[in-house]
Amino acid sequence: MNPKLFLWLLTAILLALTHRAEAQQPTKTPRIGYLSSGDRKSPNPEAFRQGLRELGYVDEQNIVIEYQWADGHSDRLPALAAELVRRKVDLIFTQGILAASAAKKATSTIPIIFVGAADPVAIGLVGSLARPGGNVTGFTTSAPGSYGKKLELLKETIPKLSRVGVLQNPAPASDLLLREIRFAAQDMGVHVQSLDIRRPEDIESAFELATSAHADGLVVAQQPPMTTHLKQVAELAAKHRLPAIYNTDAEWIPLGGLMSYGPSVPDLHRRAAVYVDKILKGTKPAELPIEQPIKFELVINLKTAKQIGLTIPPNVLARADRVIK
Repeated sequence: MNPKLFLWLLTAILLALTHRAEAQQPTKTPRIGYLSSGDRKSPNPEAFRQGLRELGYVDEQNIVIEYQWADGHSDRLPALAAELVRRKVDLIFTQGILAASAAKKATSTIPIIFVGAADPVAIGLVGSLARPGGNVTGFTTSAPGSYGKKLELLKETIPKLSRVGVLQNPAPASDLLLREIRFAAQDMGVHVQSLDIRRPEDIESAFELATSAHADGLVVAQQPPMTTHLKQVAELAAKHRLPAIYNTDAEWIPLGGLMSYGPSVPDLHRRAAVYVDKILKGTKPAELPIEQPIKFELVINLKTAKQIGLTIPPNVLARADRVIK
């Protein structure tokens, strides 16, 4: 046989065998780490899976989700985040600001998608809303007008509400939320008192001040250090028998918060699946802008209401999207 022809045939056979072997190699199944400060009873994981199914991803078939639950113990989050990094997951999805912070500290290379941070820029999760930078992107729980709505709901829950305390960190970003609350309070005849909390050590004294000022209720801003000391805030509100309304139920309600009004966290979970799909297909987190909520819900915890001796009016209960009994 002609040597050149033999060499050509041999090369063709080897190429064919190589392509066949590559075609037979199983594709890698993406592994998603799911890090939450709550527990598995939450409806959020199913909303996340639903969003993935809508995009063609089915857990345990063509994608694997590895869950890590803190069960309300936020001090466990760093270790849980480190475990996901050790398992070399392809992406980490986080529920809540504390989980997002723990994941970011654990890795600067694995993509992170968060749900549940009111001001991700202020707490250092991302560089800006339009251009996050780094390995983190996600969905904020901040929306204009929501704090005025919280005061309205608190007033409907406590018709005799005349003095309300606002637990907030007096940073420049707080000016807007206080203006919202005070504007809404004018028509209700409610006096608003700012209870400044700059450091964790200020939390207990803020509650003592609220009690001495005869506050009838509280609006809690979704800011650190409140968001980094969730359990302490919820426990002190119950101890002082102060009805409080929070921003979203993702972390507050499981820890004993009375009421929350804010973005629908399950809806944010479902929408986050779109970002998962984009990142798995090669988009960098830095290229995905932080998105804002479009759906809101009211959640009421009747167990906490009973604990502080408060009866939730039927008209307020009827408006609740979810009631914890």
